[in-house]
Amino acid sequence: MTGTTSARTLTRSQVTGSNFSYQHQSFERFLQDMVDLGLHDLELWGVAPHLHIPTVTNTRLERIARELEARELSVYCVTPEQVAYPVNIASPDEGLRESSVAMFLRAAEICSTLGAPLLFLTSGRGAEDEPRELAWRRSVDGLRRIVDRAADLGVACVLEPLQRVESNLVLTSEDAAAMLAEVDAASLGVALDTVAMTVSGETVADYFRNLPGHVNHVHLVDGSPAGHLAWGDGEIDLPQVVRDLGAHGYAGRITFEIFGDGSYAFDPRPHLQQSLNAFERAIAQ
Repeated sequence: MTGTTSARTLTRSQVTGSNFSYQHQSFERFLQDMVDLGLHDLELWGVAPHLHIPTVTNTRLERIARELEARELSVYCVTPEQVAYPVNIASPDEGLRESSVAMFLRAAEICSTLGAPLLFLTSGRGAEDEPRELAWRRSVDGLRRIVDRAADLGVACVLEPLQRVESNLVLTSEDAAAMLAEVDAASLGVALDTVAMTVSGETVADYFRNLPGHVNHVHLVDGSPAGHLAWGDGEIDLPQVVRDLGAHGYAGRITFEIFGDGSYAFDPRPHLQQSLNAFERAIAQ
């Protein structure tokens, strides 16, 4: 799986709809907004009440599939909630670690059931008072188990570097390259998040230099520089990011991961429309 070709202009069709700011809205409201905005492929955040992965039943998944089909929508990526405890595949607590891995194994099954070709992963984090290498080994082991199971189900995975406040393991494109080398699975790529990238002091060029052929998904989101804000509500030069992605031939999907400001959840659609409008202006230039 690859998200790169020769230099190209990004297109609106690469944008996926998402429920990242819809956690206080009904699932049906979310789906209808995606239809109205012309976003046919979705990145589905695995959060209650829409899709609580640890407890979702097959009956609920069947209902979700019917609701998607009725609106001619499809799930491209499933993104489990995974930054906050108790979900942590690198936890020093064996029970928490095993339950976390089990949640991702279930998420891979959910991808298969919903026809989603991609599962979104992060590295977890170790304890701050233990050697980093111990947590790194636990993360490698957990990722291998998840990626192997997902591959058996026909599902690819992407690993997203996080901010330092979220993890002490995979934070940069170089960290991601090292992790991919150790997991050693052809079906594992990387997701570029513009906030994590900017906070770490990196650029699009760094990602494509350190991860050639492995940048397979993008979270195109504003920040100051942290936060997950609608385009224009932060200070990241997203038009330049768009130009750089095009210069590197990025052909994968793009999601506006908007949830950093709690007010977005009151009425999510205008903020998503704001980002879409800005993206369209950027690709038209």
